[in-house]
Amino acid sequence: MFYTSLILIFNKKQILVFVPRLVSILFVFFQLLGMLVYPGGTIHDISTNGYSFTSNFFSDMGAYAARNGEPNYLSMIFFSLSLTLVGVTFALYYLVLPKIMGSDNLNYILSWIGTFFAFCGSICLIGTGLTPTDLVFDAHVFFANNIFHSFLITAFCYSIAIFRSEVLDKLYAMGYVLFFISIFIYVGVLQFGPSVHAGQSALVFQVVAQKFIVIIFCLTVVHQTFGFNKRGVL
Repeated sequence: MFYTSLILIFNKKQILVFVPRLVSILFVFFQLLGMLVYPGGTIHDISTNGYSFTSNFFSDMGAYAARNGEPNYLSMIFFSLSLTLVGVTFALYYLVLPKIMGSDNLNYILSWIGTFFAFCGSICLIGTGLTPTDLVFDAHVFFANNIFHSFLITAFCYSIAIFRSEVLDKLYAMGYVLFFISIFIYVGVLQFGPSVHAGQSALVFQVVAQKFIVIIFCLTVVHQTFGFNKRGVL
């Protein structure tokens, strides 16, 4: 009863369609701003100027000081703000989903398992934004890695739930399956990929892989909004 009362507070179309689209745009905007004002420096070369798309992690923007030693306040603010917005949005998004996808007992259970881990992932998103890598490295790595571990389970559960549900077309289930496969591959990269300290090529590999998975995250969320925006779905 508490959950039903809570859901009634929210406009489902806003939470599942308009807010994710807006926040996806804001996320990209703030990330680009952060890249523009990042002073410079990479793990292997502190003399570089500005942000390198292939040699700087997103987390470099969230550091208190840039890799070249200069203050990084503006980039850090943009990075933290963007991840906090995404974390809060995902928490609300997945809070509403069990009401939409829980068409039977199995789907309801799958949805809530997926939502639980989405909450964990949302907390990790916010935690990643609020833990500068140069000040609290271990905490930052814990939060950053567990974003993907959490959403791996979320993507698995909701892939099944969407396939079993009549709410969305199977096209959107396929989108979630691809999302799951992408995260699964990236978790493999995190666990078994080359260390960034092994050399420049290893750094580029890890940085580009991170960029790809973040782009896939954004595209998956936006893709799902078109399904929820169809007449009669919500």
